[in-house]
Amino acid sequence: MAELLSSYLCDEWFTASDGAADNSRELLDASTSQPVARWSHEPVDLATAYSYARTVGGPALRRLTFTERAAILKQLAGYLNDRRESDYYPLSLATGATLFDSKFDVDGGIGVLFAYSSRGRRELPDSTVYLDGPVEQFSKDGSFVAQHIYTSRRGLALFINAFNFPVWGMLEKFAPAFLAGVPVVVKPAAQTAYLTAKVFADMVESQLLPPGAISLICAAPEGLLDHLTGQDVVSFTGSAATARQLRQHPVVNRESVKFTAEADSLNCAILGPDAVAGQPEFDLFIRELAREITVKAGQKCTAIRRAFVPSGQLDAVIEALSAKLAKVVVGDPRDEGTTMGALATVGQRDELAANLQKLAAGADVVIGGPDSPAAKALPATGAFVAPTVLRARSATAEAVHSVEPFGPVATLIGYQGADEVVELAALGEGSLVGSVYSYDPGFVREVVLGAAAHHGRLLVVDRDDARSSTGHGSPLPLLVHGGPGRAGGGEELGGIRGVLHYMQRTAVQGSPRALAAVTGRWTPGAPTITEDAHPFRKHLEDLAIGQVLFTDSHTVTAEDIDSFVALTGDSFYAHTNPEAAAANPLFGGIVAHGYYVISRVAGLFVDPAPGPVLANYGLDNLRFITPVKVGDSIRAQLTCKEKKARQTENYGEVRWDLIVRNQDDELVATYDVLTLVAKRDS
Repeated sequence: MAELLSSYLCDEWFTASDGAADNSRELLDASTSQPVARWSHEPVDLATAYSYARTVGGPALRRLTFTERAAILKQLAGYLNDRRESDYYPLSLATGATLFDSKFDVDGGIGVLFAYSSRGRRELPDSTVYLDGPVEQFSKDGSFVAQHIYTSRRGLALFINAFNFPVWGMLEKFAPAFLAGVPVVVKPAAQTAYLTAKVFADMVESQLLPPGAISLICAAPEGLLDHLTGQDVVSFTGSAATARQLRQHPVVNRESVKFTAEADSLNCAILGPDAVAGQPEFDLFIRELAREITVKAGQKCTAIRRAFVPSGQLDAVIEALSAKLAKVVVGDPRDEGTTMGALATVGQRDELAANLQKLAAGADVVIGGPDSPAAKALPATGAFVAPTVLRARSATAEAVHSVEPFGPVATLIGYQGADEVVELAALGEGSLVGSVYSYDPGFVREVVLGAAAHHGRLLVVDRDDARSSTGHGSPLPLLVHGGPGRAGGGEELGGIRGVLHYMQRTAVQGSPRALAAVTGRWTPGAPTITEDAHPFRKHLEDLAIGQVLFTDSHTVTAEDIDSFVALTGDSFYAHTNPEAAAANPLFGGIVAHGYYVISRVAGLFVDPAPGPVLANYGLDNLRFITPVKVGDSIRAQLTCKEKKARQTENYGEVRWDLIVRNQDDELVATYDVLTLVAKRDS
């Protein structure tokens, strides 16, 4: 008898039943129908598990900064990456996935961990608070200000995942939630949960994650939403019908539980009128459509379901696509030569057959199909389906815009022009992704801008980007994954956007002193620290937020401006032509270059001797405010604004607030100076 999958709750493995046949369900190999594992029908104590995640996992995660969490993600990604070939790929075969499909799932999921680790280290502060936007000033004297901040929610993130991506589906949600400092509870789809459970077990075994940070439910989902609170987040992947049911759950409604869904989607691909047979974009369209039909046996939420083709090119597309799909070998992914595996379960095969019957109301099979010789030759033991392409009898046939065949199926739909294809794409009522294959910029612009409101992502493929394009069906960690309407109305991933989804945005109002204390970043008007030692003589650990340096002043001369012209070649009339400069309403005469001002100011605040400051690596938010004329004096205030240690380097980053004023105390320029500063023991 196959092994019963265990749940991981309260940092302990728990088997929910004694293994009796009536208490569990067999999970079968997609190709052979042999048992792989069993899923318990008995519920588990979710109230206790959720409480533990919130009271143990939450505090443990919130004690870590973004930088520390990002470092853990990198270590975890490396740990799982070492186990791909020995543990995950072989088990993935049981789901019906080929080796290529498995890499799409397994490598893709691990890649998300690496990507979020990198983004977290580079874009998030060494803090537990993320600042959103600039400080807003509400008083003339600057004594009353406000700042939007993001902090970790005090709840948990519940992941309700689909069967088609047992690894990627878990890890693409886990990475941003963990980086946000929120404990996660994973509820995988039963059909392929054995692969999810294996990767999850290795996450536990790695001992990299804080106590209570992760939980796994491999049991009956009774009460799954009953114990949620307004601090929790639900991230769901699955059908639109199930998403609607979950959204209407009384607890979700009563507690205003944050809910996001990534649901089924009638994604489209659009062949441009210019992309006729023989053009590169035509070939790219055929290649991508064939790939989307066959990768993961078409079991992708991003797969192309509707292919819009200029009516006059339908026959050419059918001919080219038929030749491409004729080379596909369907079978057990363990067999050498197989290029497309099985659907995840026989039940999925039967559901696909029912949806093909529905599509027959508005479309005819032109390639493959259940009655084709290729389909009849497939083994009956597994969930095998032949690649199938239909042709819509009418562009507006209701079934082709409402029924999603979740498998290796796409429907070709003819159209007459850009306006019509935009309207046809919208009949899907919201999609995760659409793609356009054209080298005509006018057509591309019209279609993209017309279709954008109905899509979460749009990909333009042409001869210029074809070699580097990641493809229609590949969600990327740095781009949003989700879509409006039928697609669920949610967003996942999207770089730091995905992290902020699991956090709470709050507007904090108060004095600059109070705001600096809350955010950990110096704010103009907050107290400063003046010391005898130049701040550039201090190592990263010894620098205090708010430490300030007031420089001497320098009087700008005509010779200074002329020298800068000679040095740089910047002879713009405002610096060289007195008459033209006087006529300029902004200047009224010769002024110093803005870049001369910041260069000269650097000479006022820099400590020239070797020391902890290793390099200046940039300026942010530079603004020139008051022009500097001959005879004006400039001076600067340099304040340590923020610092961030790098976990794997012997230095960190320091952000300095730089304010330049003239002899009348008017603001001349403001900007942030970014430096790399050595740690004390480096």
